[in-house]
Amino acid sequence: MMTKKGIDARVTPKGSMDILSRHEVSLLRNKKNRHLQETFRRCALAVLNSGSISDDGESLLKAYKNFAIQVIQQPRGIKLDIKSAPENAFVDGDMIQGINNHLFSVVRDIIYTENVLIKNNNLNLKYSEHITNFIFHLLRNANLLKTNCETDIVVCWGGHSIGRTEYDYTKEVGYQLGLRALNICTGCGPGAMKGPMKGAAVGHAKQRHALGRYIGVTEPGIIAAESPNPIVNELTILPDIEKRLEAFVRLGHAIIVFPGGVGTAEEILYILGVLLHPKNRDMPFPLVFSGPASSKDYFEMIDAFIGKTLGKEAQSRYKIIIDDPVAVAKYVKTHLEEVKAYRRKRRDAFYYNWLLKIDPIFQQPFEPTHELMASLDLSKDQEPHCLAANLRRAFSGIVAGNVKAKGVQQIKEKGPFEIKGDEHILGPMDTLLRAFVEQGRMKLPGSQYEPCYTIVK
Repeated sequence: MMTKKGIDARVTPKGSMDILSRHEVSLLRNKKNRHLQETFRRCALAVLNSGSISDDGESLLKAYKNFAIQVIQQPRGIKLDIKSAPENAFVDGDMIQGINNHLFSVVRDIIYTENVLIKNNNLNLKYSEHITNFIFHLLRNANLLKTNCETDIVVCWGGHSIGRTEYDYTKEVGYQLGLRALNICTGCGPGAMKGPMKGAAVGHAKQRHALGRYIGVTEPGIIAAESPNPIVNELTILPDIEKRLEAFVRLGHAIIVFPGGVGTAEEILYILGVLLHPKNRDMPFPLVFSGPASSKDYFEMIDAFIGKTLGKEAQSRYKIIIDDPVAVAKYVKTHLEEVKAYRRKRRDAFYYNWLLKIDPIFQQPFEPTHELMASLDLSKDQEPHCLAANLRRAFSGIVAGNVKAKGVQQIKEKGPFEIKGDEHILGPMDTLLRAFVEQGRMKLPGSQYEPCYTIVK
């Protein structure tokens, strides 16, 4: 692949994160912090590549292998010295304002995570309560927690690799949500993460709702494969996928799931596992699966998989609405009133769901290796929420093998992950994964998919 020359620039932050201490700057300049510097570089390059339809982070790094970014401390604040940046981040030599904001969100989150929280002696990330507080601090520092908010944040999950019909449907649902002054939170990438934001922006404009929020929640391992879409106006980067998922459910008030692939299945298993915990049984949390008429078979397949693995109780926690964006928006809007009443009665915050019980198995980072993937407990001899957690880890490993740099490298070196377990679990899982491959839901159109996993029955 030809190396792209790119653009050199010196950028001043606008709006936030315009000052850093000398110690904070030194973190990104100290040669001993190579991992931190590389994380910063990868995230910054992904943000500068905003709007890209590629899901190949390694190709992006190769195309801009000369890309470099450095923080410069000045008496009046900071600047970023950038070399060989993607051309589409600039207009007439000036960086696009939204990309500028996202770039300094990267600085803010990388620095704050490393300097303030991980080295904070009062937070021990081995404990569940401390992890929840860790996420709270990150979201508060990113100014995502609004004390004057309503229960109006709708999290939208779905695939980055979806067809035009499904994408247009996500826009229509977003439009109906926007007409009802509801805000959107997604994984910030393309496809089903972009569509609802785009639709909601039109709905907000029609209602003259000037304070529309389009929140993007991502993590370093995935951002290069899912660069922030241009509509995101509030971006935050969590340290890992588990904290990203917890941020979604602590911050959001309802969830809509659109068609997707393995990453979407991982998200579904996460929220069902959380809601299946006995302490969350009575908590209202609107969860809708929806898509156009052409996606009916897809959701029937997802529903069947959940029924065969997690059972009827899991199926009772969501509603499937096909080809009816108005019905989706009305259902969410109505049930958000229940969320508001529940939190008000129990004096829980509207801006952060403190009462939601999340089992530690959903919080501890899972770094997939061949050994860990092969040793996952995929049997029915456990509580449903624990089975959901282990299934989520299996799907998370496949996501890593598909798009994350470390996972892709492991597959290149050692071959596909082996997934083992009970036939009653692996059978439905194998059927679902095969369907994802056949329907082109593993990679963006035009990409040849080579499975990074093997089902060992």
